[in-house]
Amino acid sequence: MADLSNKELKFPKEHSVLVTGGAGFIGSNLCEFLVQNGNKVICFDNFATGKFENLSHLLENENFKLLEGDIRNFEDCKNACANVDYVLHQAALGSVPRSIKDPITSNEVNVSGFLNMLVAARDSKAKRFVYAASSSTYGDSKGLPKIEDVIGKPLSPYAITKYVNELYADIFAKTYGMETIGLRYFNVFGRKQDPKGAYAAVIPKFVMQLMKHESPNINGDGSYSRDFTYIDNVIQANIKALATKNKQAVNSVYNIAFGERTSLNDLIIILKDYLSKYDPKIKDIKTTYGPLREGDVPHSLASVEKAKDLLDYQPTHNLKEGLKEAVSWYWENLK
Repeated sequence: MADLSNKELKFPKEHSVLVTGGAGFIGSNLCEFLVQNGNKVICFDNFATGKFENLSHLLENENFKLLEGDIRNFEDCKNACANVDYVLHQAALGSVPRSIKDPITSNEVNVSGFLNMLVAARDSKAKRFVYAASSSTYGDSKGLPKIEDVIGKPLSPYAITKYVNELYADIFAKTYGMETIGLRYFNVFGRKQDPKGAYAAVIPKFVMQLMKHESPNINGDGSYSRDFTYIDNVIQANIKALATKNKQAVNSVYNIAFGERTSLNDLIIILKDYLSKYDPKIKDIKTTYGPLREGDVPHSLASVEKAKDLLDYQPTHNLKEGLKEAVSWYWENLK
């Protein structure tokens, strides 16, 4: 269930919201929060990476509608956007390695699909289009913490696609008067995140390996660091982006993170500590190390001052607080 730390979030329940990619990790958490809030929610997903079980408990709710379709198909996008007040666009093909292996499909989904959704939302006169942007947009910029206005050159096809999203959103705001807000997510983790498959994110993947008494494998020497962001912080950012009345806040992009950096070696130490409370043998599992991954940024740390100032973003969970909840969820749901 959506965490109680977000129970103070205010968004009028009379508004209908379309969530693209609503069967995925972040999308399904947003659907759940909005349905609990009393909003009419349309989930639009093609189930390429989303999972039916993320939503199955919502299907009986009269405020929830599941629409199977593909953002690469403009007619599907038009149908999805009909009569909705707001759009939360989460649908994308994530993963840097996936985009390196198949840049064409990543571009079709993340760029053409994004443009289809923007046009459909514009034509249906949606009040606001809030979309998932990415910290990968910082590319090879060396400075820390990452500040929204200072980006480098992209390091992967995925990073290019997410930067193009921001450029299109900006042009649609200026040209057609649309309201758009982009949220640059930094390494989101938490309940419903898929640990399986070649492109699984690092936290659920490590958790599953440790629960099976397998050695987690780190790309590189473990010194690379990330600003890991718990799902409840991301839910809060999306709802505040939908709800904000601050005119200065719209048509902009924001870092969404906690604002602290953790190395992969330290992440493993914390995970082993939390998981060994359920299974003491886990603390003795050794870590293995492999070659660095192509397209990976060495370090990532966000400044979240802009989101705090303009969106009143107030992240509730740091890495340890989020991991405590996530590990408990994984133990109960994935063993």
